[in-house]
Order: sequence, then structure tokens, then C-alpha cells
Amino acid sequence: MNDQMCNKFFFVRTSFPDRLIEGEYKFNNSNHFKEYCDNELCDKDVDKINAGCLFLFDAIFMDSYSFRNYAKNNINMVYYIIIWLSYMLSLKSHDNINNLKEFYDQYINNGDKYIKAITGVSDYKSYKDLIDKKQELMNMDMKIISKFYYSFVLLCNMHTEIDANISNCSKYLEKAQEFAKKYDDLNEDYNNTKDSLYNKILSTLSNDYNVLKDKCNAAQSINFPSLPTFSRRSVIKHTLISIASIFVAVSTFLGISYKYSLFGFRKRFQKHLRKRLKK
Repeated sequence: MNDQMCNKFFFVRTSFPDRLIEGEYKFNNSNHFKEYCDNELCDKDVDKINAGCLFLFDAIFMDSYSFRNYAKNNINMVYYIIIWLSYMLSLKSHDNINNLKEFYDQYINNGDKYIKAITGVSDYKSYKDLIDKKQELMNMDMKIISKFYYSFVLLCNMHTEIDANISNCSKYLEKAQEFAKKYDDLNEDYNNTKDSLYNKILSTLSNDYNVLKDKCNAAQSINFPSLPTFSRRSVIKHTLISIASIFVAVSTFLGISYKYSLFGFRKRFQKHLRKRLKK
């Protein structure tokens, strides 16, 4: 993440607000999106969202220059585009589009603009190829991905201001604290399990925040709050499992001990009884 990439998202959010206006999606400035619409007309809401999505892919991944300067050769930036896409789609219901997989099937899989070649980049053929590298995203619940949106926007705003002027670090300490709080909430979500896609997206946010944190600490000795490296929920879970395991082990041991002590008592009683009978 960097200010150049975040400026592209800022432009989209300004020209195509991430909120409904009178219950509808609105282009404040459609000139930059018309080329991504069929016949330069985006009649349906999903057409508008698709145009915004394509604009972002063009802005960040269009060619080797964009790939190098905006994406920093990191295809994890696809996560951020899909976070935006998921959030926009989740603002209202759409006919025949209930999840990302259906959006993929209708717009990405055979969309000419998604399958055009990325100029000067050999590792990835097209935007569709980039998305396919993160194919598991298409099977993730949009509402779950959308949970990352506000944290992403907050972090992007911080990158935009601080990358442009490092002296802004002190002004954004409060925002960094706000981000850390939102991150902590995301970190405690029940979807955050080891090696899950949710955890991978969370790690991407964490890495981009830590770049900013280290930059401000080095330049102005301003200490942004550290992010948690593990979930308290998982620690509690593992603790409870350990306690339960110990309880089972102790119960088993006591059961075996009781069994053998009872067996020994029975043998002693029988021996004592035989002695009495001999008398």
C-alpha cells in the first residue's frame, strides 16, 4: 500500500460514493467510468460497480509502470479491490448477483476488459488471471469481506497523508489508535482462524500498517500502537482445551486408580474371609 495506490481509491470514492444517495448508487463524475460501460451506459447498479472495479484494476495493474509504482509488484493489492467491490455490492440487493462468485461468472469470467493482456508484465496475463490467483476470494461471503472496508479506508487515508508528508505522523496518531482498535475487533472475529483467507487479508492490512508505523517511528520517533499478533479468543480456546484435556486425563487416572484399589480391596477381603473359614 502507498499513497499513489490510495489516491486511486480516493478518486473512485469521490467520483462514485461508497454510500447510497436516496437509495441509489450515483456517479458524481461519470466521465472516467463511461469507457467501462457497455455503449458508455451503465444502466444497472451492478454495471456501475463493475465500471468502478475495472477502473481500479486499470489504475493499479494496467501495465508494468502501474504494476511497479501503484501495486509495488504486490498482487495482494487485489484484496483491496475486492474489499471495495464486496462493500459496494453489499449496500443493496441485486438481481442475479447474490455473491462474488455470481459477479465473477457474469462480469469477470468472459469480460473482454478483464481478459485483456497486462502490458509489459509476464507473470500475470490479465486482470482475470490476477483474480484467479486469489480465487478463494470469490467463495468468501461478501458481508465478511466487507468487514475490512472501514479499516482499509482509514489505513489508506493515513498512507495518503503521511507518504506525501512525513511530518503528518503526529497528526495521525489518533487515527492510528482508531485503526488499532478496529484491527483488534477484526482480529477477534470468529472467522479469523489459522491459514484462513480472512487471516491472510488481516495480515495484509497488518503488514501495510506496520510499514507506516516503522516509517513514523524512524522519522519522528512517534510510536503508533502495536497490533496484536494473536487472537485472545484463540488463546482462551486453547486454554480451555488444555484444561479439558487435563481434566479428562486426571479423571481417567483416578478412575483407573479407583478400579485397582477396589480390585485390591476385594482380593484382601477374599483372603481374609478364607482365613476365617479355615479357623
